[in-house]
Amino acid sequence: MVTIGLHVAPVLTGVIGTRIEIDANAKRDQWVLLEQVLHGTKPGETVASGATAPFLERRFELASTGEGLEKEKSVYLLTGRERPGLGLWGAMTPFVGRRLELEALRRQLALAGSGEGQVVTLLAEAGMGKSRLIHEVAHACRPAGWRIVETTATSYEQATSYAPVVSLLRTYFAIHDRDDLRDVREKVTGKLLALDGALAPSLPALLALLDVPVEDHRWLDLDPAQRRQQTLDAVKRLLVREAHVQPLMTIFEDLHWIDTETQALLDALVESVPASPMLLLLSCRPEYRHAWGGKTYYTRLRLDPLPSENADELLDALLGRDVSLVPLKSLLAGRTGRNPLFMEESVRALVETNIVQGDRGAYRLVEHVDTIEVPATVEAILAARINRLPADDKRLLETAAVIGKDVPFALLQAIADEDEEALRQRLGRLQSAEFLYDHSFSSDVAYTFKHALTHEVAYGGIFHDRRRMLHARIADVIERVHATRLNEHVERLAHHALRGELRDKALAYLRQAATRAATRSAYREAVSFLEQALDVLRHLPESRERLAESIDIRLDLRNALLPLGRHREILAILTDAVPLAHALDDPQRLGWVYTHLTPHACLAGDYDRAVEAGQRASAIAEAQEEPGLQVMSTFFLSFVYFILGRHREAVEGLRRNAAVLQGALRLESFGQHGPLSVFSRCFLTWSLAELGEFAEGIVTAEEAIRIAESVDEPFTLMHAYLGLGMLRLRKGDVDQAALLLDRTLETCQRGDIQNLVAEITAGLGLAHALAGRVADGLSLLERAASERATGQVGREQIAVQLGEGYLLAGRFADADAMAQHALDLSRQHRTRGTEAYALYLAGAAPAHQDARDLVDVSAARYGEALALADALGMRPLVAHCRLGLGRLYQRIGQRGPAREHLASAATMYRAMEMTYWLAQAETAMNPSDPGARAHVSLDD
Repeated sequence: MVTIGLHVAPVLTGVIGTRIEIDANAKRDQWVLLEQVLHGTKPGETVASGATAPFLERRFELASTGEGLEKEKSVYLLTGRERPGLGLWGAMTPFVGRRLELEALRRQLALAGSGEGQVVTLLAEAGMGKSRLIHEVAHACRPAGWRIVETTATSYEQATSYAPVVSLLRTYFAIHDRDDLRDVREKVTGKLLALDGALAPSLPALLALLDVPVEDHRWLDLDPAQRRQQTLDAVKRLLVREAHVQPLMTIFEDLHWIDTETQALLDALVESVPASPMLLLLSCRPEYRHAWGGKTYYTRLRLDPLPSENADELLDALLGRDVSLVPLKSLLAGRTGRNPLFMEESVRALVETNIVQGDRGAYRLVEHVDTIEVPATVEAILAARINRLPADDKRLLETAAVIGKDVPFALLQAIADEDEEALRQRLGRLQSAEFLYDHSFSSDVAYTFKHALTHEVAYGGIFHDRRRMLHARIADVIERVHATRLNEHVERLAHHALRGELRDKALAYLRQAATRAATRSAYREAVSFLEQALDVLRHLPESRERLAESIDIRLDLRNALLPLGRHREILAILTDAVPLAHALDDPQRLGWVYTHLTPHACLAGDYDRAVEAGQRASAIAEAQEEPGLQVMSTFFLSFVYFILGRHREAVEGLRRNAAVLQGALRLESFGQHGPLSVFSRCFLTWSLAELGEFAEGIVTAEEAIRIAESVDEPFTLMHAYLGLGMLRLRKGDVDQAALLLDRTLETCQRGDIQNLVAEITAGLGLAHALAGRVADGLSLLERAASERATGQVGREQIAVQLGEGYLLAGRFADADAMAQHALDLSRQHRTRGTEAYALYLAGAAPAHQDARDLVDVSAARYGEALALADALGMRPLVAHCRLGLGRLYQRIGQRGPAREHLASAATMYRAMEMTYWLAQAETAMNPSDPGARAHVSLDD
């Protein structure tokens, strides 16, 4: 190992040819001193002479070795490099106060080290010392053997999904800006597999996160939601596995600026912390919100202003103890609210304006304290300090502020357009003034602002025209410097182009950034980019191309809003797109707008509009002979018919889709989250079941399952299993229905799918209740009703099923109330099929009660249900109504009508092979035959 010795001294030099030479005698004398410095050192150590120490103490930790009696002959050992930016004039100020917080952190650190992982949040306003406390824990209190990984969120990267995570990974894998894609792939692959070969499945997600192209077909076949989940899992598994190799301190600072995907990662990571030797240390301002407060392993530490004695201690360290400073310290403590950053910046301002004079830590007051004006805020102090900078230095600081909190030297140099030496001199002065500090990583030279507040003030003080000009120049430089890897920088390019008012570029980069965010399932960020893109369009000259682009952006916005469940916004966006598409006179775009408008109008409860939009979309699709538009418009219109109970029309359209979506088209998604062939067959199966066409429905459902299982994707599998499960439930194959719907629910949980979960849960609950597991069934049914308590679609159907559960439990009054609720909803929403079921339930509930006057009510409701079900072609429900009427007439002794209805019900059940209810009809016709009563009756 190499030993390094450092020594400085004034010596005579001269120029020989092109070389600068040190005088030989002077060199010989200094070599003697350098040898003395190196005497007794160990391999790998770096030592410095006493003469060198003043040049190093600003940025390095020095410890005296005890060698040399005189100060100038002392020898110092470099024990570490201080974290810059946390103190005044480069030297870190003494750590004062925070004793209770530090003790609490030490306790959490000890618990985490023993395997009981902990999560700690430091909560405080800006400047209270969150970063300083984190530094103290990470570097002064950290036990031996711990590893640290850390990252920070920034205000200008909030719209960039995973920005802090990518920064953390780049540091963890030692990735530099100069690394090409092959270098990045090799570093990630090598380190990951060296850590644990079992992490190999995480490789595609990590590479994709770092913008390395992934050729793994399994990754490419995933939909965005699955990629998102695998990305979250990959980063979480990496950190947890690292923690099991050596205890890990994972630091995320400034969470108040975090993006939603990084938040999702933290939410997932928090769940894994308690079983890992990990301390997850976080910092944020008070406005940050999270859902971890109830965790037993979570601790929140609030940093308040320093206590008076600690504020005095800090001011003593910054100013000194001269008696003249006493009134000044009292003034500063009061005006700054004992905010550490505010106090430091106030002292710095006093030094720069010569109100105090002397050496660092030994100043004296030279002005009368009554003449001193301390600005009301730390922002005002920072602004005043920036304004006092030399003009060239101020311009450079402003340029750096427009780049961002972190400032790559190469980018700054390209924008500043200065030679390297002059630029470094200016940067040196800005470092000395503690506006910037060196943040270089390996050979990638970079700077960062001392504090986020410093960056905000520097940026906020730039005049609009200059700020716009700088943003535009930065966008141009990024395009030039990263010409071969622009995809990695589209968010930054969008940010700078937008603020530089390069509107054409901003529009293009915002759309690219939205696509990139959606690919990562960062849908909120995608929405933000697309909304900004629409705003940019409003400032561009009108043209046919711009009009077309405004429609396309709205369609993209619909796709981004859909997974977020923001249906009202989608409806408004698509409504705005209709007149635009008419004005463009583009049938294809108009057809797609109407196609997407169809289901969203339906979900909003505007069924007339949904049907009209669907029919217009279908007509345009037929005229254009565009296959994708044809099958999509047919699917959505058929979905509306399904919701309305117009099952004959739904079946007609979905049969056409099933016939078309064969061969290569079986796996085509047409922009959906899975093959449209499966979704079409799912709802075709469901509608066939309502019509009593069970044989065709079973064949259709089994084909959907075969296609879905070949894709092996949760969202697709869920629909395939759901179709057959609901058919089995309608047919009365209750045990098979329960198995299928249970599998459907498990698939939803595996794929983190929320869509249709309430409907699946209700179906499973009814299957259990019909099979005799009434208590279990009711629990599921009530949970489903609670989950679907709001919204336009699905509530009435679940209400009917819950009412059926109450009937089976003998809770007839509750069943009657639920029937009325379902009837009100279905008539309000005009969902005729569900209205027929609600009328049937309204007839069944009073039929079990003793009051004679309820018989007429029951018969009337059964009659209305029968007429409506017959008109809609819902044969299973027609049979149920006849069974109910037969039993009702049997109870009141009207044997003729009873026999007629029961015989009709039995005939229909037999024809549809509905054996569960056939047995009940036969039992009702032969009440004296105990062997005929094979099942629990729906209406018992």
